[in-house]
Amino acid sequence: MQELTPRHQQIMQRVRQQGFVSIDDLAQAFDLTPQTIRRDINELCRIGMLRRYHGGAGLPSSVENVAYKARQVMHQEAKRQIARKVASQIPDQASLFMTLGTTTEEIAKALLEHEGLRVITNNLNVAAILSNNASFEVIIAGGVVRSRDRGITGEATIDFMRQFRVDFGIIGISGIDTDGVLLDFDYREVRVVQAIMANSRRVWLAADHSKFGRNAMVRLGHLQDLDAVFTEQKPPETWINLLADADTRLEIA
Repeated sequence: MQELTPRHQQIMQRVRQQGFVSIDDLAQAFDLTPQTIRRDINELCRIGMLRRYHGGAGLPSSVENVAYKARQVMHQEAKRQIARKVASQIPDQASLFMTLGTTTEEIAKALLEHEGLRVITNNLNVAAILSNNASFEVIIAGGVVRSRDRGITGEATIDFMRQFRVDFGIIGISGIDTDGVLLDFDYREVRVVQAIMANSRRVWLAADHSKFGRNAMVRLGHLQDLDAVFTEQKPPETWINLLADADTRLEIA
């Protein structure tokens, strides 16, 4: 799967703003045939970014996330930019929580040039990446391993995370609502992240531009619970204002 084309990105932006777009309206807006737009919509639906409705398309379900393997290649360069920005602000010899998510996996890769990090994670992919640096101590949480993304969740995971107090909690997210509420799809995963946030001296969210305005069912927290948000492009004005009100730092890679 390739990165989204510029037109696909523009279509997604319209859907996030409007909630639903019709084939005819998109064809007129882009000065293309309905058949061309329909192919674009079908491709975006195939990778889980949109859902087809009669005459057009809307955002996918708020109760089911895009498949993990598809998420790994979505906005990949944006995630790498964010990862480099986050890593540049993590000092050597720091302690970190790192959560589930494809963006946190890119951050793990960007941290490999550091020295002496102590990382607690419930993400087996992150643990495998970081274990390539012999100066790191990588601690894996106990719990139930999910086959779809190699994440660890459950009551045992929550209890494990509560035993630590670390310098940085590096988290990902599925969506950020227009009122600043942080959203995700899995209640069990959310509870683990909440335990991580409660036991981190600083909480940093790494989220590419597609997460602003995206729907998901489970409330995780609010922008005001974060110390910083790292993204790769300036968010819409709604979130700029919310971040300012929350006194949460915005870092644009």
